[in-house]
Amino acid sequence: MNKVAKSLGTVMLAGSLLIGGSALSAVFQGTATAYADEVQKNVVNVVGKGELSIKPDIVYLSIAVDTSAATAQEAQKTNAAKIQKITTLLKNTWKIADKDIQSTQFYVQPNYTYNEKEGQQVKGYNANHTLVVAYRDLSKVGELLDAASAAGANNIGNARFAVEDSAAFEAQVIEKAMANADVKAGAIAKAAKRSLGQVINVSQNDLGSQPVFFDQTLKAMAASADASGNTSVQPGEVKVTTQLNVTYELK
Repeated sequence: MNKVAKSLGTVMLAGSLLIGGSALSAVFQGTATAYADEVQKNVVNVVGKGELSIKPDIVYLSIAVDTSAATAQEAQKTNAAKIQKITTLLKNTWKIADKDIQSTQFYVQPNYTYNEKEGQQVKGYNANHTLVVAYRDLSKVGELLDAASAAGANNIGNARFAVEDSAAFEAQVIEKAMANADVKAGAIAKAAKRSLGQVINVSQNDLGSQPVFFDQTLKAMAASADASGNTSVQPGEVKVTTQLNVTYELK
């Protein structure tokens, strides 16, 4: 009888522990949820935006030669001679360093025509060689483009104006973004009849954690011919922007 009672007592004790453990677990889970909700209710998230308008100090020019000929060899050979002449001009006359002249595209491809009688036929070949040239004397961009055109460039793309050294402006644009976030978060706290506490978390949206540079290629370039017939290029300004995700404590 004593052994049975002891066994029964053991079972009952085990059962009560299981029930108590479940209840205790539920209590802890409820507490954790309540705490998470409380934390969630006492923060505000905003996006701060910073922007600077800066005069560019460098331009990247796309200068290319397109050549058509009856054979691929002839198209390539004629194109190579023209691009060599332009490259020599850029280096010797305009004093542009080798590192600032980069070939970004080269191809030779057939031209196709089609009619019902003959079907698809090859009618000559096109060759293209494109250079991207970095140039820093922005007052002479128009003259440089005219010179390249006279030397044989017949496909001049858009100019991309930029700031060569971004490090000098990174801190400024980040400070502007943070100040913007402070204003937004302060306004939200005031509207909610709360006060703003310390910053809990900050993250930057930009890829690579770098401010983003936008060139104003079409608007800023404003290429036109002046009274003498020379190309006139106005660089305008470039914009440096960044965004910060900021989380503040609400009191």
